[in-house]
Amino acid sequence: MSILFKGRRSGASDTNISLLQTLVMVLVSHVRQALHSLGELWRQPAASIMTIGVLGLSITLPSTLYIMVKNTEKISAGWEQASEISLFLKTDTSPASAQQLLTRLSTWSEIDSLTYVPADDALKEFQHLSGLGDAIAYLESNPLPDVILVRPTEKFAGPKAAESLLQKLKQQREVDIGKLDIEWLERLYAVLDIVRDLVTLIGGLLFIAVVLIIGNTIRLNILNKRDEIIIMKLVGATDAFIHRPFLYTGFWYGLLGGVIAWMAVILILWWMDSSIQAFAALYQKDFAITGLSGSALLTMLALSVGLGLAGSMISVQRHVKEIEPK
Repeated sequence: MSILFKGRRSGASDTNISLLQTLVMVLVSHVRQALHSLGELWRQPAASIMTIGVLGLSITLPSTLYIMVKNTEKISAGWEQASEISLFLKTDTSPASAQQLLTRLSTWSEIDSLTYVPADDALKEFQHLSGLGDAIAYLESNPLPDVILVRPTEKFAGPKAAESLLQKLKQQREVDIGKLDIEWLERLYAVLDIVRDLVTLIGGLLFIAVVLIIGNTIRLNILNKRDEIIIMKLVGATDAFIHRPFLYTGFWYGLLGGVIAWMAVILILWWMDSSIQAFAALYQKDFAITGLSGSALLTMLALSVGLGLAGSMISVQRHVKEIEPK
């Protein structure tokens, strides 16, 4: 042994590897294995396309539902008027007292905006909209009171918060009646909550399905390379070195599946745009459907890659450990 390694001690000190060289070697090794795993997918195009397509479509559905919920909230931008509180002032309230009430309410943190509607303006608007102009002209006095429209902030637009604000407003001495359609507001928020819960449930189930699909695909790859894994373990390959190609395969599945989902969402929104425009035209409104924003796209791709890595990691940790040379 000493004769075999005689004269190599001094040479060993000259070949010390620096930290930078180690990092470069590790990076090159990762890049090589990542490209190798991508090449494996390329060499099996039919199976790879089918797996990536299933993953992409599984991610497309929750992504599309998420966009539709966001656009529904945009379409219903006028629905925040459902939480608008109407304050009917007492008939003996003077304009000065009404202005004092407006000044006090403008300092409340729960209120976003105030609109003062004098009784004369309310009567003119009612006369114009009702078509009873001639009949109203015979009235001796204006039966309508002054009205203040109170729009709560987003934090106080919910049913319970809006009801609490209404009770607080009714305590003002100038207020005679306060009106808020709580039942309609509760229905509105209940429907939106159901839709959000449904999107979350469907998305969670499909994400679990993605993890299972990728895990099963990686398991088949491991079984196909059983002999190679045994040989690598016999020559002393580390577990990280053996696991890495399969983890990169899961990474590529997740990334390419996310890209497929992104393209599918764009096509779905493009196909639905004409129908949505026709629906908006019935209500004489212009509406531009909103797709995935930059942050939402990055989130979708990151989630897709994370699911791919999770599925491959679960399969690798379980099945590679079971393969041992005898």
